[in-house]
Amino acid sequence: MPGLAEIAEAAGVSVSTVSRVLNRRAGVNEETRRRVLRVLAEKPYSPRGLGALQRTGVLGLLIPELSNPVFPAFAEALETRAAGRGYSTVLCNTRSASIREEEYVRMLLARGVEGMVFVSPEATDVAASHDHYRQLKAEGVHMVFVNGGMPSLDVPDVGVDEQAAGYLATRHLIELGHRRIGFVSGPTRSMPARIKAAGWAVALAEAGLPHGSELVVPAPYGPAGGAAAMGRLLDGPAPTAVICSSDLMALGAISVARQRGLSVPGDLSVVGFDDIPHASYCTPALTTLAQPIAEIARAAVDGLLADMEGTPGAPHGRVFKPRLVVRDSTAPPR
Repeated sequence: MPGLAEIAEAAGVSVSTVSRVLNRRAGVNEETRRRVLRVLAEKPYSPRGLGALQRTGVLGLLIPELSNPVFPAFAEALETRAAGRGYSTVLCNTRSASIREEEYVRMLLARGVEGMVFVSPEATDVAASHDHYRQLKAEGVHMVFVNGGMPSLDVPDVGVDEQAAGYLATRHLIELGHRRIGFVSGPTRSMPARIKAAGWAVALAEAGLPHGSELVVPAPYGPAGGAAAMGRLLDGPAPTAVICSSDLMALGAISVARQRGLSVPGDLSVVGFDDIPHASYCTPALTTLAQPIAEIARAAVDGLLADMEGTPGAPHGRVFKPRLVVRDSTAPPR
């Protein structure tokens, strides 16, 4: 592990500047900060270095965003489990930061973090480069993936069964009598969205119902993405029910349906995914698929610590079944 003086010399800055960057303090301009982080990214972490000889009792939690309530819920559950095992945590909001996930990781390692939990990491993006994960693994960095494992990498991973979520949501709507069911997907490069869509297609195929690409609309995660995707679905031969890849997308979809003069669930049934707190308080209350967040967090932290300690028990490809929560946004078609 390079020392502060070595990093400072390579970046052409003072040791105090490196310290401010590592501790995310003010007083460093953007160009200098990025130069220090680039040096960190180029300096390989070694499990034989100082960071491995000193037990800090700190884990890094890398969360993609905080605007979607499901991610703060994961952060809280992970922090609670880590504290119960005697570890403190450092929370990193990766997508809202102006630095790449890899640079964030290097910064955490430089601060003595012993292990890292990646929630919905860049590994879920099929179009992104994943080389930094392989490099971290080769350097002996301890990590675990939540809802975004890489089968090609020997790293513990746990998550919800995305295909089961798509399947259960679709079966629920089929049993209500719906025959034309749309799918508001996440981005086309998102692996979880693709897997959910696979569950949707399997359920429709089993029932002999249409499941062509015209019923699937990819969009960015979030209310705006859900609204845009719903608008595109309603511009064609309209479905009588729509499944969304997240609750926030479902809320956006419902708003557009209402703007078009449709009632939910009278004219259109809508299903979300995540079971965020807002889901039970919106109007109509949202039918959704709940993730067992506490159970996933427990398995992730315990698996990470097992990997750090070299003991059996680190999960690989462990999936948890989602739970269908039926509320007021779904009903039989008219």
